[in-house]
Amino acid sequence: MSEPQSAGEAREAAPRRMKPAPLLFEPPEAVAEAEHFFDLESIDDPRELLSRATELTLAFRAAADRATEFQAMAAALLADPKRFDRLSASAIGERADWAEDYAQKMIEFGRGLLRDGTPPTA
Repeated sequence: MSEPQSAGEAREAAPRRMKPAPLLFEPPEAVAEAEHFFDLESIDDPRELLSRATELTLAFRAAADRATEFQAMAAALLADPKRFDRLSASAIGERADWAEDYAQKMIEFGRGLLRDGTPPTA
């Protein structure tokens, strides 16, 4: 085993660090990239822009409809009287940020979807 060294001796024995080299150029500033929305801003042809924007609108609309159906089914399941932990329409509305009467309509809509056995539209 080697002999213990004092802190001062350890510092003296450690290799000296070199100073960093000076920069010969300035690094480029980080430029915040403009927000892109499905690359629509890069389309110059108005016909193509209308076509692509319409496709996106229809796709988002279909996705919103499908999500609403899933919300309704979830609300119906949460309000199921057979569940020991069922929630009231008021509690469901609070969780989903709905008014109580809207929550009740969603529960009924969801019950209809579940009763029909119809999966949400694709």
